[in-house]
Order: sequence, then C-alpha cells, then structure tokens
Amino acid sequence: MYLLTVTGSFSSAHALRDYGGPCERLHGHNWRVEVTVSARELDARGLALDFRVLRDHLGEICDRLDHRLLNELEPFDRLNPTSENLARYLAGEMESRLRDADPPVRVREVRVWESEGSSAAWRDGEPE
Repeated sequence: MYLLTVTGSFSSAHALRDYGGPCERLHGHNWRVEVTVSARELDARGLALDFRVLRDHLGEICDRLDHRLLNELEPFDRLNPTSENLARYLAGEMESRLRDADPPVRVREVRVWESEGSSAAWRDGEPE
C-alpha cells in the first residue's frame, strides 16, 4: 500500500457550544491540516496520485473555511465546531473529491492542528 500526505492551512474563528470554559467564547486558530490517502496501485507513470491534485483539493476546502466564523458555516451551524468534528468534515470533503481517482485512493487520516501542541485526527477504521 502507498501512502501520500499533503498539508494545508487556514485561519478561522469558532466558539464551542456547551463547553463550559473559555473556549465557549469566540476565539480563533491558525489551523494546520494534514491529509493522508492510500492507494494499492500506481498508474502507468508510477504515481498513486499527483501531489498537486491532493494539494489543489485541500486548498479549495481550506479556502472555504479561511477567515470565516465556523459556527456560521454548514455543517457547523448545527454541529459543534470542535477539532474532532472539523477533522471528520475535512475527511468527508476530501473523500467526495477523490471518489473518481484512477487508480482508486482512500482517505486514511486527516489531522487538524489548532495550535503547535494540540491536534485531533479522524482515521479510517475500515480494512483495506
């Protein structure tokens, strides 16, 4: 199996619902995102997927979130905008963009860093 990872970033604000602490107030982060995909095969060029394709997709997703209040964006207008929920959302967005990749790729992990020392990850639990 081949694993490819790209990183991206965006800046946004959020307020955690029902948190009971200072993060319930509006605050912002400079988020860093790492997306890892897997492929079982390579194409005729010897690539699982061009890194540029992965970076472009991640960039489009990050641009939608950049300099925004996450609580106002779907699905976070009803889903608590935690790092964990953000990681799963980003995974789903990447999965939908990579659905027709040839050879096929799967999103394996999305890690979201809200600060230099704190991250949350969503990981695909399905067997290859």
